[in-house]
Amino acid sequence: MKTALKSLLDEFYDFLLPELTRRKTDFPLIPHKSTVIVGMRRTGKTWFCYQKMKDLMLEEVDQSRILYLNFDDDRLFGFTVKDFQSILDVYYARFPENKEKLCYFFFDEIQLIDHWETFIRRLIDRENVQITLTGSSSKLLGVEIATSLRGRTYTCEMFPMSFAEYLVAKGLFEETPKSFSPANQAKLRNAMEEYFKSGGFPETIKLPSFERQKLLQDYIDSVLFRDIVERHKIKNIVVLRHLIQEILRNPGQKFSVNKFYNTLKSLGIECDKTSIYTYIDHLTDAFLFYRVYLHDKSERIRRVNPAKIYAVDPGILYTAMTGSEDNNGPVFENIVFNALRRNAKSVEYVQTSDRREVDFLVTDYFNKSRLVQASWSLTNAKTYEREINSLVTLGNEMNIENRIVVTWDEENELENGIRIVPIWKFLLETNE
Repeated sequence: MKTALKSLLDEFYDFLLPELTRRKTDFPLIPHKSTVIVGMRRTGKTWFCYQKMKDLMLEEVDQSRILYLNFDDDRLFGFTVKDFQSILDVYYARFPENKEKLCYFFFDEIQLIDHWETFIRRLIDRENVQITLTGSSSKLLGVEIATSLRGRTYTCEMFPMSFAEYLVAKGLFEETPKSFSPANQAKLRNAMEEYFKSGGFPETIKLPSFERQKLLQDYIDSVLFRDIVERHKIKNIVVLRHLIQEILRNPGQKFSVNKFYNTLKSLGIECDKTSIYTYIDHLTDAFLFYRVYLHDKSERIRRVNPAKIYAVDPGILYTAMTGSEDNNGPVFENIVFNALRRNAKSVEYVQTSDRREVDFLVTDYFNKSRLVQASWSLTNAKTYEREINSLVTLGNEMNIENRIVVTWDEENELENGIRIVPIWKFLLETNE
């Protein structure tokens, strides 16, 4: 294993860090804590680490004080917890002068190695190193952090590129636009139409439609087989595929396990309800989907009511959809959710006392709340009345003044304080 490690280190120190679109996500390097970056595969966790490495070198940290290893590399096949010490042996043999210096270790997809947390705990406690970890499983990392690394970690989540990041990556703007001149608005509307279908996975942004769709499907298969089937020893792949397709075709809908179970039964596919619940857990643990629960003080009521399920990115949705205009509303709502989820402490759906619904109750890390409706258009009188009345009623019931309706391209400010905002502006305001 030391031979493989030496080879990987040789490659890293000969490697020129690539030019990259700067991500807006950031994290502090806190002494005596490891930073854990989680998120679905291919969202850019590795390149985010490159960004942090570049920042360190701009602060005059020599590259020799930086170590990077990707445990998803086939040359580390067979690596076990007993081999972790070899990393230190190989690194300090190469740079003995760094033993007394603060060094920066980046470990990619570390959850692939059983009992990794014991090594990281030792590093934090005994070595002069700052550690950054990445992983594509919230549950595996979460369990190990809770049991062995409590109080020793700072976790941040990496998403596909936001609309603001997408604009820069596509070369449409050098930085997030601060003014909305007529010319800028035209560019933003056009970019929004593209983002609506392509999403923000970094590798796919500049690809033609066919190649993008194929690559995104490969991402889904990677989550299916590597993060779920292999990791959890799942044998009923047929049910998993049906489940993924069902959610992708109905984003933002309340998911009924009973209804899905009966659909499988009608198709002659055998599966018990407990397994379906477990599979949904696995899919959300791998960050392909997110569940949004009903807001209620009673945990029992929250759990009894079905959760809504959203996808990590609109591009993923288009791998399963027909392209019909009927899909615009659900994809639109999913994009609004993605924007809210990036910066929120919690996102829930909520109902008025007379059972009318508001799409999102968003609570930030300062415990400030706002209500957000996602509505493709308010030109229909019945839609307008439903969306606005629900916001007014619920805002009054919960004493929440910040009320927003996100539309495709309508803008207004009503006397009751409700803002109607076009989605391209909302996304830039939310993720600036």
